[in-house]
Amino acid sequence: MHKKRCCVKLVLATNNRHKIEEIKAYLTTVEILPRENFDLKEEGETLRENALQKARLVAVKAGMWALADDTGLFVDALDGRPGILSARYAGEQATAQDNIKKLLKELEGLSFEKRGAHFETVVALVHPDGREITVSGKLNGTIAEKSSGREGFGYDPVFWISSFRCTLAEIPLEQKNRISHRGKALEKLKTVLATKFFGV
Repeated sequence: MHKKRCCVKLVLATNNRHKIEEIKAYLTTVEILPRENFDLKEEGETLRENALQKARLVAVKAGMWALADDTGLFVDALDGRPGILSARYAGEQATAQDNIKKLLKELEGLSFEKRGAHFETVVALVHPDGREITVSGKLNGTIAEKSSGREGFGYDPVFWISSFRCTLAEIPLEQKNRISHRGKALEKLKTVLATKFFGV
């Protein structure tokens, strides 16, 4: 007789309601609990460092498993910028529209073929006892010349997916989760959730 595995419960270390929506839509077998409004800083030099920093803080404060992610947009023609500074590319208080405006201005005049880019997400899962794991996912695309679509957030309105002939912001959430950088990372995380990593 197999011993029944306990339900995994975790706290999401993010203030971004759009990320929370995507993660909850993907990790349907996990009980995700609300958290207090912790001050989540990103002081690392890589996506992985930032994700771990946030997850470690919330794991210790909440006394349970915590999940955090960090995502960056890396544009070839800009030597990888905005990268880890994607959320605050146009300034600490910048809106998504501010960031997109700056990005499009910097790419102004470049042909479609030279506007290659990729999204990368690193997801960190941390327990206060020191157990932790990170997984990542990438999505290749091209920066469009103008925004289009209302389904996504961040840089989604200018991230063109050639195979769909539209931007990420024009793809419904369920479909986006199957192809996106965050979806790929969460798919790997689901595999981890099915292992003995968490114990019973």
